[in-house]
Amino acid sequence: MRTAFYISDGTALTSETFGHAILSLFPVKFEHKTLPFIDDDEKALKAVQEINAAFAESNEKPLIFHTFVNPSLKKIILTSHGVSYDFLDHYVEPVQAELGVSAQPKTNRTHGLNQDYNFRIDAINYTLENDDGVTTRNYGEADIILVGASRTGKTPTCIYLALQYGIKAANYPLTEEDMGPIELPYDLKMHRHKLFGLTIDPERLQSIRQARRANSRYASMEQCLLEINEIENIFRQEAIPYLNSTHASVEEIAAKIMTTAKLKRHRY
Repeated sequence: MRTAFYISDGTALTSETFGHAILSLFPVKFEHKTLPFIDDDEKALKAVQEINAAFAESNEKPLIFHTFVNPSLKKIILTSHGVSYDFLDHYVEPVQAELGVSAQPKTNRTHGLNQDYNFRIDAINYTLENDDGVTTRNYGEADIILVGASRTGKTPTCIYLALQYGIKAANYPLTEEDMGPIELPYDLKMHRHKLFGLTIDPERLQSIRQARRANSRYASMEQCLLEINEIENIFRQEAIPYLNSTHASVEEIAAKIMTTAKLKRHRY
């Protein structure tokens, strides 16, 4: 199997994002290896050895996605038997020409300690403290409140929104106690403008719940159908925007929520 390396003298998050986005376009399987903090000659030479070993094993040149700020370290990596793709080199020069300003490379600048970072830390703390309807007293601080049946993806979506965008995201599970008459719980009505619903196909929900609590009423198809029908009726009656998470990744769900709810990103 061919190997893809993601290498940087920083966190390697940028090279990972860039490389994975490119490779996702091709129906080819790769072994993925990330080498962050290659920030001196010794580490760079060891990285070259690892790249060359992968080439010797597979007889196929590894793909190397890298974002080095230090040019001498990049030169060492380029001596390997891999095929190199430098995201920064490809775009910096034309952008520099357009702006008329010289680039000033600095390791970890895209992931450093700045206002965006502080937003994300605060958002993550808020989201963890306001998960699964444990408390509703802090909903006034929320940027968004996700509602829906249990196991529709509310918690991972909230965490992703906080981590990636600095969004304070709470979530509240709608359960049988909240149904009966089709209306929102009082604590949610107070923050109606912040609500966003998640739903899911009953068959998929049943499969997820069966893996978690096999052969229970909670995991029965009857219960899943009941909950999804009741909750979607609530969404329609209250005009709460919602989307179906059945075939969407957390990344896709979060992006759609950001767009639909017109939330301000605190990370770019």
